[in-house]
Amino acid sequence: MSIFNQLLKKSSPQQGIAIYYIFAIIVAFLLLNLPFVHKPGVDVKPIDTLFVAVSGVSVTGLTPVTIADTYSTFGQIIILIILNIGGIGVMAIGTMLWLVLGKHIGMRERQLIMLDNNKHTMSGTVKLILDIVRTIIIIELVGAALLTFYFYRDNPDLKNAILQGVFVSVSATTNGGLDITGESLIPYANDYFVQTIVMFLIVLGSIGFPVLLEAKAYILNRITNFRFSLFAKITTITYLGLFIFGVLILLLLEHNHAFQGMSWHKALFSALFQSSTTRSAGLQTIDVSHFGDGTNLIMSILMFIGSSPNSVGGGIRTTTFAILILFILNFNNNSEKTDIKVFNREIHITDVQRSFAVFIMSIILTFTSVVVILVTEKEGIGLTQVLFEVMSAFGTCGLSVGVTSDCNDLTKVVLMLLMFIGRVGLISFIIMIGGRKEPDKFHYPKERIQIG
Repeated sequence: MSIFNQLLKKSSPQQGIAIYYIFAIIVAFLLLNLPFVHKPGVDVKPIDTLFVAVSGVSVTGLTPVTIADTYSTFGQIIILIILNIGGIGVMAIGTMLWLVLGKHIGMRERQLIMLDNNKHTMSGTVKLILDIVRTIIIIELVGAALLTFYFYRDNPDLKNAILQGVFVSVSATTNGGLDITGESLIPYANDYFVQTIVMFLIVLGSIGFPVLLEAKAYILNRITNFRFSLFAKITTITYLGLFIFGVLILLLLEHNHAFQGMSWHKALFSALFQSSTTRSAGLQTIDVSHFGDGTNLIMSILMFIGSSPNSVGGGIRTTTFAILILFILNFNNNSEKTDIKVFNREIHITDVQRSFAVFIMSIILTFTSVVVILVTEKEGIGLTQVLFEVMSAFGTCGLSVGVTSDCNDLTKVVLMLLMFIGRVGLISFIIMIGGRKEPDKFHYPKERIQIG
């Protein structure tokens, strides 16, 4: 621990966040190597155990092994703990432990909490963490209670019903995407109650904790003349827009393919579920390998966008996508500066610059990963399949067309790096590798160049 503390002291805040997540992955890896974690006679390669640990901490859901066939009940409980650590956030869990142990939370810890939760100020960070943890636990408990009761009604095995209900609730709320059925939620493709509950849990986990807390304040009417923040408005509208877009695309492209022969209500629920799961959840009611290449390409783009900031998901985030679209819509070639006006507010130029930095870095990362995997993998794996797995890893989604279980070790390393970066966050990653630069004390003469 002294070495760990020394690393933290010498590191920047962004590097500190990365160190905490690396430490969490190491702990998860060690937990998954405990006795009785695996089923009798099951042997898992170390790189596959590490892959599951990274997938759990990053709440992605990609896995080279089948959870149901590989891990015992004890192992599945360990995975639940790992999913909650990843979903709630390493700094949030650390804060709770500091509070329980009576440790003083200093400026350094508050700064790390601020960065891990995408806050711009350190004020109210501890209260925010407590509200987030309380909210997630309540959502998971309500979801687990409803699903457990429902599973028990169909199969009166209390132990199995509780484990299944809790696992599905935690996996959906944290957008973890792991399952203990071996078939995700495909066995419940005709069960609209389970699908509806899971979709609500996915949305609550991925729409962003600040949105949930603002909605709670509005419903309870604790603040007079309450107004939703610009973040909440942009996030909610973008999230809803992407969700509707995904539903319409799935219905349009798959009505004569994967949805052929389905009743209208089953096709609608299938489209609703698959659209919601592309935010970052990874659960599925239809094997996505049955979709056409066009559908999987659109789903890859949706996974690349991912969920909202300060949520359990990854990707470039909904606000980044929204700012990029708003910039294009507000672009004026005759102006020195493009002001983005929305909801009677102007978006700060720093946020616009960050959005472009995140988008460009994400394109470079995912493109490079696709090329590396295509070059090193065996023949028979197509570009669309590789792109799908890469976007799923980067967006910490977890949907798979079956490539992950058969890929080589180098591909697994590439996917693990993408999952890790997706969970840590692109802004922290960019600052971590580039470092903070001191403000310039002088400027050179400006000169125009031809564009486009």
